[in-house]
Amino acid sequence: MLVRYVSSKKSWILLFISLLGVTDLLIIFDQGVSVTPTSFIYLNALYIIVFVVFFIWRYRKETRYLEAVAKLQKDMQTNWFESLPQPDNELDQITDNVLREASSHFKQTLSQVKEAQLIENDFTASWIHEIKTPLTAMKLIMDAQANPDISKIETEWLRIHLLVERQLYMTRLPALESDYVLERLSVQRLAIEEIQELAPWCMEKNLAVNMEGNDAAVVTDRKWCRFIIRQILTNAIKYSPSDTSLTFRTAVTEQENVYLDIIDEGPGIQPHDLPRIFDKGFTGGNGRIHNAATGLGLYLAQTVAAKIGITLQVHSSQSQGTTMRLTFTDSNAFETVRRGQVDHIPL
Repeated sequence: MLVRYVSSKKSWILLFISLLGVTDLLIIFDQGVSVTPTSFIYLNALYIIVFVVFFIWRYRKETRYLEAVAKLQKDMQTNWFESLPQPDNELDQITDNVLREASSHFKQTLSQVKEAQLIENDFTASWIHEIKTPLTAMKLIMDAQANPDISKIETEWLRIHLLVERQLYMTRLPALESDYVLERLSVQRLAIEEIQELAPWCMEKNLAVNMEGNDAAVVTDRKWCRFIIRQILTNAIKYSPSDTSLTFRTAVTEQENVYLDIIDEGPGIQPHDLPRIFDKGFTGGNGRIHNAATGLGLYLAQTVAAKIGITLQVHSSQSQGTTMRLTFTDSNAFETVRRGQVDHIPL
């Protein structure tokens, strides 16, 4: 701060040096002024001391407000404007007024954006609920038919249903923390429920589904955990060749963490794509080839997983398919808060 202040006051320093120089030249060259060398040195020293004291006083007074603002910049909180100090002079008062006006304008703009977003989310949620009614009716009609061609229509219906459901979850995602119910659940049962939902798609591609390992109990939210599994399973089915298999493998680690592996025999993920597969909108090489990827599935799965205490990891080889691992750890913030409410729930 001192260096910047000195740099900003270069005009002061130059003015003082100029005035002191003019004074010294008058003393030296004016024959009517007689000053001894000692008095000459004393006069210059006195001017310099007075200027230094004045400069230090102004530095402390003028930078008190700026230093407080600089500290706020390093640790910017939502209510940062409440921590603004009282201005010491008119210039600081102008700066203070501008900052407070900017804060007020920002809050007003943010409020308008949030209001527009809420209206949009409400409209989207309303549309989704409306569209689910004809989709349900179509499903009932298809279930009542025994025509083989209906199975192909059912597969396409399922894809539409999955897209609508994903959009509904996206509208709920910002309020996930208030839509969270903990249960002690069977991890294999969670996987089986999603397999049953996607069975028509698996049958269309003639995909075998295998379940390996011993079952284990996890404490999580059924709806959001199934949403994560659905996004991963949807990707696995989409990119798996026909007449291959999907494998679900469960186990418990030495640290007593439960994991669920979802393994496919698809083309795998290219090594240079692996670090970016959870990025929003990233489709990768396979997505461009199939021209059916949105870049949202794994991004949403990772976003939800981070909120409910599940770790997602991927291992992929272009010759051996892809393995997505869900690890259910005990260090779940929601579980810690509500542990007393779930310990009594039997498996």
